[in-house]
Amino acid sequence: MMPLNWCISLQVPKYLSQQWDKAAEKGEVGKIAIGKKQGKTEVCFSLSDELIALDAVGENDASLEVPKDHPFTMHPVGGQTMAVFSHSNTDEISLEGMVVHRAECRPVVTDSYMKLKKLQIKESIKPQRLSQQLERAVTTIFKPVANHDFNMEYEKKKKTEGKMVRAERQLVLDMLFSAFEKHQYYNIKALVDITKQPVTYLKEIMREIGTYNSKGVHKSTWELKPEYRHYQSDEEEMQTT
Repeated sequence: MMPLNWCISLQVPKYLSQQWDKAAEKGEVGKIAIGKKQGKTEVCFSLSDELIALDAVGENDASLEVPKDHPFTMHPVGGQTMAVFSHSNTDEISLEGMVVHRAECRPVVTDSYMKLKKLQIKESIKPQRLSQQLERAVTTIFKPVANHDFNMEYEKKKKTEGKMVRAERQLVLDMLFSAFEKHQYYNIKALVDITKQPVTYLKEIMREIGTYNSKGVHKSTWELKPEYRHYQSDEEEMQTT
């Protein structure tokens, strides 16, 4: 069994990983220097000059450069067991080593780095949506009509059959939502008059979208559940104020 290597779990800034992606397939991204100072191990990564010269994160300003030196801040793994595995072309997985330290790769703060941070902050606060002033009226919207086609079709069907019939569920929902846009509370008789639906069928639908008031000022009436309302109930308004 081959001896295991001791490895470091490394966290790098986003801009640095972006610069690494721009390197040639077998090109050099930088060098790591390991030394000792006052008995402590110091590790520093130096980015390749070719990658520093590239425009940082797509910026056109030639004076803006990616920081070159990035010292490591070392941390213990804290009782965790972490390992590094490799995956070969033949789908073989091999254990390469055990992680004994975590490291954060941090840049040396320079004027160039501060410019880069300023650019990143500027990009992050850009609004995702922008308002635009229209030069002419938009005509591709729905205009209000006196009566919808589905209402006319239902009326025709009702006259033909001469009695209450169960309409399509979506049609009944449309009629109910339209009614509750005008008033907050309805008794079942009023809803039957509006929808011309059998009481049992109407109550079945109202149990899904509405709440029945069995007491209080609005006793024996129905109202929409909060998730279906376009208004605030009296109780919600009192809590808001």
